[in-house]
Amino acid sequence: MFLLRSGGYLYRLESMAKTILEVKDLTKKYGRKKVVDSISFDVKEGEIFGILGPNGAGKTTTLEMLEALRPIDAGTATLAGFDVQSSPNQIKALIGVQPQTPSFEEKTRLTELIEFFAATYGETVDAKKFLKSVQLEEKANSYPEQLSGGQRQRFSIAAALVHGPKLFFLDEPTTGLDPQARRNLWDLVRKVRDSGVTVVMTTHYMEEAELLCDRVAIMDNGKIIALDTPKSLIKALLKKGFKKAQHVEQANLEDVFIDLTGKALRD
Repeated sequence: MFLLRSGGYLYRLESMAKTILEVKDLTKKYGRKKVVDSISFDVKEGEIFGILGPNGAGKTTTLEMLEALRPIDAGTATLAGFDVQSSPNQIKALIGVQPQTPSFEEKTRLTELIEFFAATYGETVDAKKFLKSVQLEEKANSYPEQLSGGQRQRFSIAAALVHGPKLFFLDEPTTGLDPQARRNLWDLVRKVRDSGVTVVMTTHYMEEAELLCDRVAIMDNGKIIALDTPKSLIKALLKKGFKKAQHVEQANLEDVFIDLTGKALRD
C-alpha cells in the first residue's frame, strides 16, 4: 500500500546494493531502424533512476518494453528475478505505471476508481487513505474530468500504486504542470521512493533529474551514451575543460513566483 512507512529512508540505504532490474543488450527495431540499440543498465532497489534524452531517443520505447507492453526484439530484461519477455503477467503484477497521458473513466468517482484498480489485482484498500496520501482527500467524490492537471497526475500515481508494486515507472510526469504542482510532485516521488518502491522515470527537465535521481542514463539515437550520478557526470564534464560564464544567483524567477504566489497547491 502506498503510505509512507517509518524507516523508509533506512530501507533505502540498506537495499541500495541489491539489483531489482537488469537490462542487457535491449533492442527494438522498426524495419531496419533500431529505435533502442543494444542498451544495458541496472537499477538498484530503493533508488530513483532517470532516463534522459531528446525526443526520439528511445526513452518511452525502453519503458514500454520493460513494462511488458511492447515486444523485445533482442536482449533481455530481468525484474525481481522474472524475465520480462517470458513472464509478462508476473511483471505487470510487480510494477506500477504512470504514462505520459493517463486516462480514466470520466463518470466514475475517484474512490470507486481506486477500489476498482485494487480489485483487478485482488486487493482491498481504503480508497480515502490512498487519496489522502496524494493530497486528494477533498476530491474523493469528484470525477476525473473535474481534476486539474496536477491533481490528475497525483491521482494517476495513487492508482498505479494500489497493489504495492516493487518498481514504479513514470514517463515525463511533470510535463505541463505549473511550478507549485511540479515541486509538489517531486515531493511525492520522493515519498514513493522512501516508502520502499524503486522508481524509474523519464524527464525532459534537467533540474528535475538533478534533484531527484540517484543515477541517470542519457540516451541519444537509441543508445545510452552516459550513465552515472548527476554529480559525477557534471564533474566529468568539468574535467574535460568545460567552462561557462560564472554568474551565480541566489534565486531565480521560479523562486520569485513561488514566493509571491505561495507554495500551496492551487487545486
